[in-house]
Amino acid sequence: MLEHGGNLSAAVAQYKIPLENWLDLSTGINPCHYPIPEIPAHLWHNLPNDDDGLILAAVQYYGCQALLPTSGSQAALQTLPKLRSACKVAMLNPMYQEHAHAWQRYGHQVVRFSDLNDADVINSADVVLVCNPNNPTGKQFAPQNLLQLHATLAKRGGWLIVDEAFMDATPEYSIAKHTHVDGLFVLRSLGKFFGLAGARVGFLLAAPAQLQQIKEELGPWTIAGASRHIAMRALQDCTWQQNTRVTLANNSQRLASLLTQYGLKPAGGTALFQYIATEAANHIHSQLAQQGVWVRKFTEQPALRFGLPDDNRWQQLEQALQNL
Repeated sequence: MLEHGGNLSAAVAQYKIPLENWLDLSTGINPCHYPIPEIPAHLWHNLPNDDDGLILAAVQYYGCQALLPTSGSQAALQTLPKLRSACKVAMLNPMYQEHAHAWQRYGHQVVRFSDLNDADVINSADVVLVCNPNNPTGKQFAPQNLLQLHATLAKRGGWLIVDEAFMDATPEYSIAKHTHVDGLFVLRSLGKFFGLAGARVGFLLAAPAQLQQIKEELGPWTIAGASRHIAMRALQDCTWQQNTRVTLANNSQRLASLLTQYGLKPAGGTALFQYIATEAANHIHSQLAQQGVWVRKFTEQPALRFGLPDDNRWQQLEQALQNL
C-alpha cells in the first residue's frame, strides 16, 4: 500500500490524540471547500444522467474540446496503463507515486528523471508522466515546454500524461486546450482547489478516440448523481473561483512566511501547499505529530509538505512550530 496524506487514523493510533484535536495539513486540499448546494432527492433515487450538463460545464471550465468524467483522477490514471502493451515509462521524480504503481502493475518499466532536460531518459521512453505543478515539490513547467515534449513523443507513437491536480489556482499554465491531439492526456479533478475530494469527481482530457477507449474500460455511471450536481455548480461559479484564487495565494504566502520564520524555508510550493526539503523530516514530523499537527512526510527524498490550515487554526500551527 502506498502512503497518502489524510491518514489520520494512523496518527490517532500512534500518538493517542483524539481525532477532533488534530490539525490535518497532510493532503493539500483547500480547507474552505466549495459550498455544497441543496441536492434534489431524485438524484439519490435515479441513475446518474450523462446529459445533465456536467460535460458542457467542464469543457467550458477547462477550455478543452472533449473530456471524460471519472471517479476522481485516480480512476483515469489506473486505466491508462491498460491501453498500451508493456513499454518504458519515464516519470518525474519525486512525484505522486500512484502513477508509477499503476503502470508497474500492468508490467510497464518505470524509469525516473528529475528535469525535462534529462534527454537520455526521456528519449528512451514511450510514455512520459509529469505533474504540473509537481506534487510534492510545487515545480511548475511552462506549457510550451510540455507541448514540445509531446510533439517529440508523438512522432514515435508516444504519450505525454500531465497530472494537473493542483493547476486550478494557476490556469494560465494548463495545457488543457491542446488535448484534442492524439497522445496527450491531462488529468483534472475537483478534489484540491474546490476542496471536494470526497465527491470523487475527476476528468480525463484527451482526443475523442482515446477517450472512447477509456470509457469502454470504465463502464457507465462513473460519478454519482449528487456529485455531478455539486460539480456542475462548482465549475460554473466563476465568482467563487476568482475569489478563491486570491485567498489561496495570500494564504500560501502566509504559510511560506510562517514556516520560514521558524527555520523551515520552503524549497517550493503551490497555492495549496509548501514543500520543505530537509534531512530532519522524520524528527520534525514526529515533533509536530506529538502536538496534534499532521503533515505529509516523504522518506525517499527526505521532505515535508504542509497544506493550508483552516482560518481559525493558524495559531495551533504557529504554536507547534514555536515548540520545535
